[in-house]
Amino acid sequence: MSHLKGRTLFITGASRGIGLAIAKRAARDGANIVIAAKSSVANPKLPGTIYTAAAEIEAAGGKALPLKVDVREEGEVQAAVAQAVERFGGIDILVNNASAIWLAGLSGTPMKRYDLMHQVNVRGSYLCTQACLGALKKSLNPHVLMLAPPLNMATKWFQHHTAYTMSKYGMSMAAFGLAAELAKDGIAVNALWPRTVIDTAALSMLGGLARPENCRKPEIMADAAHWILTQPARQLSGQFLLDEEALKRAGVKDFSHYAVAPGKTLLPDLFLD
Repeated sequence: MSHLKGRTLFITGASRGIGLAIAKRAARDGANIVIAAKSSVANPKLPGTIYTAAAEIEAAGGKALPLKVDVREEGEVQAAVAQAVERFGGIDILVNNASAIWLAGLSGTPMKRYDLMHQVNVRGSYLCTQACLGALKKSLNPHVLMLAPPLNMATKWFQHHTAYTMSKYGMSMAAFGLAAELAKDGIAVNALWPRTVIDTAALSMLGGLARPENCRKPEIMADAAHWILTQPARQLSGQFLLDEEALKRAGVKDFSHYAVAPGKTLLPDLFLD
């Protein structure tokens, strides 16, 4: 399958950034998109809501179901999955994109921030996968995609932000374990991570370490996700893929158009040597 026409994607955190880019790429094929995110009211500091995302998705050619969902809340997740199945007849793909970030050390990390990252990143991804499992089992080509990095146990990726690293690696370990657990059901579980920093709202959390001109656009992650999600589920699972690697396997050779400022030096993303 080379397209996602008629497929239903449940994407967490799809009101902006990478999640929205993945949604709009699938929408170009004519996919159904469930926008499961918290942002239902406009925020001048953080543009994009589930409703503005729905408008963009439908303008791109897809069908949208905007649902206000906090992935930390089991009841909300289960209700959203039920609404998705009722509206579109099932769920073919789950993209665990929602994520919280706080780049600080032990003394600079309030426990509420620690809890938020682990509840959203690890528990939220696990919960959403569990809630979607019944629907995924009925799909002809079911995929779960975690926006999580390859496991890199180098000290430098822990020493400045242990709590964040633990939470993202928790997502990575979930992808690794669930790929094995769900193989019998023919459900693919893979992880995708950008080779370079991506220009999104989360950029401000890097404390000025990255400027937009040294980043790529979210569309590179969207195109990489599209390739992964159109592969036969039983043939591609349990892999930690970088956006560049996935696109090279898709035949892409020129990545210059993904740069915010072509010709500028690109910064590698976290967790990559």
